[in-house]
Amino acid sequence: MTTAPERTADLYPTRGATEVITPRQDPVVWSQPGTEGPFTPAELNDFERDGFFAIGELLTADEVAVYRAELDRLVNDPAMRADDRSIVEPRSQEIRSVFEVHKISEVFAKLVADPRVVGRARQILGSDVYVHQSRINVKPGFGASGFYWHSDFETWHAEDGLPNMRTVSVSIALTENHDTNGGLMIMPGSHRHFLGCAGETPRDNYKKSLQMQEAGTPSDEALTKLADAHGIKLFTGKPGSATWFDCNCMHGSGDNITPYPRSNVFIVFNSVENTAVEPFAAPVRRPEYIGARDFTPVK
Repeated sequence: MTTAPERTADLYPTRGATEVITPRQDPVVWSQPGTEGPFTPAELNDFERDGFFAIGELLTADEVAVYRAELDRLVNDPAMRADDRSIVEPRSQEIRSVFEVHKISEVFAKLVADPRVVGRARQILGSDVYVHQSRINVKPGFGASGFYWHSDFETWHAEDGLPNMRTVSVSIALTENHDTNGGLMIMPGSHRHFLGCAGETPRDNYKKSLQMQEAGTPSDEALTKLADAHGIKLFTGKPGSATWFDCNCMHGSGDNITPYPRSNVFIVFNSVENTAVEPFAAPVRRPEYIGARDFTPVK
């Protein structure tokens, strides 16, 4: 008699009948104390405490110019606009995001493999890493919509099948991040508890959620409690600045109604010891350009 394969244990239940709060059951920093890397021990301690760490100048002005030119090339390419990996802004019909840019573009592939970038990911996650997701985000002025409050891990666990919180993101600014043009907001310390959301995941939910998130969003009551407990940090910075943040941080961004665009590169590194299984709370996997199934380590 054939035995059915054992199901990976679900440490973080979500998308059920009610919201569920689960204490974090994974480390925040996985490497051993004293592990060499770009982060200092004090910076890693700050990351562990807050769930994020901001760097004022990760890239030089000359490097920013190269990546900004590549971003402009991609979003203005008619073939790229017709590609499934491009997400279009509902109101303006302009490109909002382009996924899997490290595979589309040699320029962004080099950025992913830059020791200043991948080295920090390895240091936080304590292992070799692969790219779970990469994209460029474009927030033009005069009406680009924001991203509602959410935990990325909630989505990656529910819809991509990442078992544990061993994933880290970096958002690298390619334009000025003002306090008015829809910048990233994080609730410091919110990564310590997992908020399992209520409601089932629709089939092919990604087609809608990448434009306007609904499934996997917390209630107003839960968000109010988190904000009261942790506060809200808004990130500003010059082009070339970067924010590293834990996969379970509660974060979001507002609409950009200013004349000033906001563009960034967003890279998600996952540990090779935390590879995706079947989704924990969705009927089917998302496409691989959104949730990778190629677990080849970044070299």
